[in-house]
Order: sequence, then structure tokens, then C-alpha cells
Amino acid sequence: MKKKIGLLISMLVSVICLTACGAGNAEAEYDEAQIEQVTDFLIGYCAEADEVTLDQWKDMPDFSVNLQLTEAGLPFDAESFLDVLDSWQAGIDECGDYIEHGDFDYKVTNGKTEAAAKAKFEKREGTITFIFDKEGNLESMTVSADMETGEILKKAGLNTVLGMGTVFSVLILIAFIIYLFKFIPGIQAMFSGKAKEEPENVRPEPEISVTAETVTETSDDGELIAVIAAAIAAAEAENGNADGFVVRSIRRRPSNKWR
Repeated sequence: MKKKIGLLISMLVSVICLTACGAGNAEAEYDEAQIEQVTDFLIGYCAEADEVTLDQWKDMPDFSVNLQLTEAGLPFDAESFLDVLDSWQAGIDECGDYIEHGDFDYKVTNGKTEAAAKAKFEKREGTITFIFDKEGNLESMTVSADMETGEILKKAGLNTVLGMGTVFSVLILIAFIIYLFKFIPGIQAMFSGKAKEEPENVRPEPEISVTAETVTETSDDGELIAVIAAAIAAAEAENGNADGFVVRSIRRRPSNKWR
């Protein structure tokens, strides 16, 4: 009985191993000739195309691009093709003009095939990488520059300084704005004080002064009339005519001098 159970377990393990191997082989299947044909075409076309041609492709509608790619029998659509053109241009800007590339190394992950090859450019060496889906259609292409450790550290340092500088600049700006907040109450008080003072400053000062002068003049005229009447009465008393003296009115001459 134990021998039968052990034999059954061994058979199950063997079946599982064979299934796994078969799945791995199925996943690793790809058309290397077709991939090489597509990659060689794209690299050659991108290397020979000038900026005017690239701009014409970018200005064309997706329908026209897909039609031309289908007629040429190429296994990619307009989106992936235009992405290839953009990636190639970015790689040329960083690495310089294309010179040549070596053989492709293939790797299959989750049904997708990755084809990568070392390439020589005018300024530095780099790596060209193509990604194909399970049906063999192109998904993307990248051109990455091979940098030395010093260049990587330098670039990382510049990125760090730039990031920190941006952060500190924003913090300084925020601190300055907060510092200005303390002046807001004073400005508000200044404007509110002016608004209150404006009605108080409007006073009829000339009218008040004129009224005061008029009252003063009237008071002085009454005293003057009394003095004049008393003087006339005294003069008439001396002449014996005081009983018939009556002051009817007194008028001021145009000039303030008595003659």
C-alpha cells in the first residue's frame, strides 16, 4: 500500500514538472527572425530620417499612419511607431548620432519578449531595447545611455540640489508672505482712521468767524449809541433843552470817522 502511494506521488510530481516545463517553453516561443526584421527596419529608418520627415509623421492623423503601416506589413500601430520616433530622438539628443549596434539578446517575461542590443553613438555607448507583446506586435522602444558612476552621481547630485533649492525657495516665499501679515492690521487701521476724520474736518469755520465778527460789531454799535446819546443829552441839558431830546435813529456814515 505504501509503495502504491509513493508511486502515485512520484507520478504527480513528474506530471507537474513536465507541465511547468511545457508552459515555460510555450512562453519562451517567439519569432526571432521577425523581431530582427522589425528592429533592423526601425533602427535603419530612424537613423536615416531627418527632422522634417519625423515632423511629417507626427503631423499626420493616426488613421493615415496606421494605413501606411498596414500596407507595409509592419507589426505595430501608429501610437507605438510615433513613440519609437520620440524615443529615438531623445536618445540621439543624449548620446549623439547613431553609428552601429551589436546582436540582440532576448528575454521573455509574462509573455512579452524583450530584445536588447548594445549600440555605439557619437558621444557615448548605449542600449537599444524593444518590447513585443504575445502576438509579436511592438509595444515600445527605448534608447538608454550607458553612464559611468561619476556621471550618475553628478546627475543625481544636480537633481538633489535642484529639488532642495526649489523646496527652500518656496519655503522662503511662504515665510515672507507670513511676515507681511503683521502689517495688515496697521494698514486697515490707517484707512479706517482716514475714513472717520474726513467728516469731522468738514466744518463751516468761515461762517462761524463771520458770525462772531457780526456779533462783536453789533455789540460795539450798541455801546457807541449809548455813549453818543449820553453826550447829546448832557449837551442839551446845559442849554436847557433836555426835556425835548429824543433819539430817533443813528446811522453810520460810510467812513468810520466822525467830522
